[in-house]
Amino acid sequence: MQSLSGKRGLIMGVANERSIAWGIAKAMSEAGAELAFSYQGEAFGKRLAPLAETVGSDFMVDVDVTDDASLDAAFDKLKERWDTIDFVVHAIAFADKNELTGRFKDTSRENFKNSLDISAYSFIEVARRAHPMMKDNGGTMLTLTYQGSNRVTPYYNVMGVAKAALEATTRYLANDLGPDGIRVNAISPGPMKTLAGAAIGGARKTFRQTEANSPMRSNATLEAVGGTAVYLASEAGAYTTGEIIRVDGGYHVLGMPQPENL
Repeated sequence: MQSLSGKRGLIMGVANERSIAWGIAKAMSEAGAELAFSYQGEAFGKRLAPLAETVGSDFMVDVDVTDDASLDAAFDKLKERWDTIDFVVHAIAFADKNELTGRFKDTSRENFKNSLDISAYSFIEVARRAHPMMKDNGGTMLTLTYQGSNRVTPYYNVMGVAKAALEATTRYLANDLGPDGIRVNAISPGPMKTLAGAAIGGARKTFRQTEANSPMRSNATLEAVGGTAVYLASEAGAYTTGEIIRVDGGYHVLGMPQPENL
């Protein structure tokens, strides 16, 4: 595994031990990184605290990414702790689960705006605040996406649109921040058994479908996604930016199911 020794950064979006963000945090810690965590609300904070402790972190900050004052306060606290950071992992997304079971045409205006704000625009707000802590030494910004951004996935609905916006945001931020030595990439795992994924209608069927048909005949593991994040944040990823790195067992290359499943 590539080394992250001497590097430190912020992990945003750990909900529990099954979170993709937690898989990334664990892998980064094992590679030698020092971690800080953000969470939203007391309930998530209580879940996160014992996990953070297992990777040697005692720094957690409550933040609401829809609130500028909350974001400012969180990064002010981060600056009090560290003068600089080397990476940020943005693993934050949201949509009303009631609109992840029906038809896309029934997406409400309120949920559309809220989903795009939290799932895509928040990455811009985070990047704007992380930039001053990276610009002198360079760094890495990572986010998480899903193939529903460019291929229709049942019930993914407005989240597909939000992830498409997030991927475009990744490319524009990569170009914007590249002169300061900052790389910006997105990791796109296939479906995984997470708290967020469970909110999507037909999640279990989607998981089984991709597992049965991907070239690897398997869905990604948290360890595989974590290892990819370590590579991107390490010196080995020094010239990888603006990319959507797929960690889905190759499912994205298929045009139809495997012959035995037709």
